[in-house]
Amino acid sequence: MPILELKNVSKSFGSGSSLIEVLSDINLSVNEGEFVAIVGFSGSGKTTLINLINGLLFPDQGEVLLHGSPVEGPGPDRGVIFQNYSLLPWLSVYSNVKLAVDEVFPKLSKKERDEHIKKYIDMVNLTPALDKKPSELSGGMRQRVSVARALAMNPEILLMDEPLSALDALTRGSLQEEIIKIWNQDKKTAILITNDVDEGILMADRIIPLTPGPKATLGPEFKVGFERPRDVTEINKDEAYKHLRNNILEYLMDVGATRKQVSDQRYMLPDLKPTMPGRVIFRKRKKKVQVKYF
Repeated sequence: MPILELKNVSKSFGSGSSLIEVLSDINLSVNEGEFVAIVGFSGSGKTTLINLINGLLFPDQGEVLLHGSPVEGPGPDRGVIFQNYSLLPWLSVYSNVKLAVDEVFPKLSKKERDEHIKKYIDMVNLTPALDKKPSELSGGMRQRVSVARALAMNPEILLMDEPLSALDALTRGSLQEEIIKIWNQDKKTAILITNDVDEGILMADRIIPLTPGPKATLGPEFKVGFERPRDVTEINKDEAYKHLRNNILEYLMDVGATRKQVSDQRYMLPDLKPTMPGRVIFRKRKKKVQVKYF
């Protein structure tokens, strides 16, 4: 049995004439220890999808199942690395991670808890910044704290909502390697939401495109067959990489172009013409004003 399943899931926001169906007929099955990347355009509903999995949102139709049981809310079995870090600014690196550990492992002794927290902070190379506040950290360091906090909860599933999109290219590449290295240690089930095809190829076992919204749905999956650990330089030389990358990009461009045509037709202004050619005469007091059609 898969660890996670989404069956015919749809999600809308608003009501009446303002109702927008963001996701439609989403079907997804993820096995234990698998690393899956969902790739799509900005605004296609990727964050909505991750929030349905982590229990912050609930589907209007269909069901989200964890170990065969419906997801009824957030839980420590699903650790989330958010795009915007979501750190408490008045707490240190240590205390931000401790907040999650205290909630998930209340029975640990003070010493065990301290060792557990420091283990994961060290795992993301932030031991020297243990007592620093988020305002004293770079963007990449803040995201490392977010990674440490999620991993310290020891979740069954690691959910990543475009966690590296706000970082510069060098920091992004470094943190990609770090996340993969950490993931390789215990092979947790991982779902990555991203708009970067190369990131998906580097990190995931398979890539599934999310079509543009509204009514976004999952497209065909693309298997990533490169052996781990993956080296970016070596992969770039591989013809199989170029073929896979081109196939994914072509699919995304095709569905994007199709959706744009539909959208353009939907909002195209009608070609208005007068039903009766000639002139119309408006009377205002004793003066006449003529309006001619051209």
